[in-house]
Amino acid sequence: MASSLIMPIRQSLLRTVVTLAVLFGILAGIYALWLRYQVAPLTRDGKVRADLVPVAADVSGLVTAVRARDNQVVKQGDVLFVIDRPRYQLALEQAEATLANQQTALAQAMREDRRNRAMPDVIAAEQIEQGSAKVDELRAGIRQAIAARDLARFNLGRTVVRAPVGGTVSNMSLQPGVYLTAGKPALALLYSQSLRVEGYFEETKLPAIRVGDPASVYLMGVRDEITGHVESIAGGVEDRERGGTDGQLANVNPSFTWVRLAQRIPVRIAVDKVPPGVRLIPGQTATVIVHPRNDGREVHRSLPW
Repeated sequence: MASSLIMPIRQSLLRTVVTLAVLFGILAGIYALWLRYQVAPLTRDGKVRADLVPVAADVSGLVTAVRARDNQVVKQGDVLFVIDRPRYQLALEQAEATLANQQTALAQAMREDRRNRAMPDVIAAEQIEQGSAKVDELRAGIRQAIAARDLARFNLGRTVVRAPVGGTVSNMSLQPGVYLTAGKPALALLYSQSLRVEGYFEETKLPAIRVGDPASVYLMGVRDEITGHVESIAGGVEDRERGGTDGQLANVNPSFTWVRLAQRIPVRIAVDKVPPGVRLIPGQTATVIVHPRNDGREVHRSLPW
């Protein structure tokens, strides 16, 4: 009789224990997910970024040669394209001829001035003064001619357009025969030294992030880990209500978190090591995980309401 009563009690206790264990496991899983996605410094909203350097010709003219190809990796100083050189070569020769004429005229004027000064009794004082003024005028003309020659030589050198930085030629469509205007960008270079990852973290996660913290980056569709560290945190973001910065500050769309809109703050991640076979292409989507350093510093958070 007693054994028949004990068995249902044991089964009831077992079911209760199992139910509590399952509930505890679910709550622990929910809490772990909350910590990971709402508290831990992690964001899936990351981008591979690189600075774009526009390349423009310093002189106007027809493009006679294109030495670079689209998506080609170039080093600083490599020739990208050439502007019509004969036109600027002729301008240099003309400036040199003008300088030579000025020098000949000055030599003649100086001889006449010395002769006039040597015969003050024969030559009128007014004529001597005019000769001296002519020498000064021709000397000023020579300085002007020298400047014009140097400018022509400078322009001739600028007909060969070289890469200002090392990087990758981007969106190249330039062809020979195209007329370029000075100062108008002809192509762009992705500056390789500026390659980085920017993670757009919710402002609620910033208290746990500091400059120098190690970080892990995972590109979309790539399992290998890219290691880096927090290089800097944005000093300001766009105020959508007021505006007025004309795009000088980062403008990142906030995300819906609980009730409030958490503003996204750009955090720059410097890349330390890229696994073999992994390519960083500006514009790629990335997940960024920051690993706060354990130095005893306590982070005090406010309530999310």
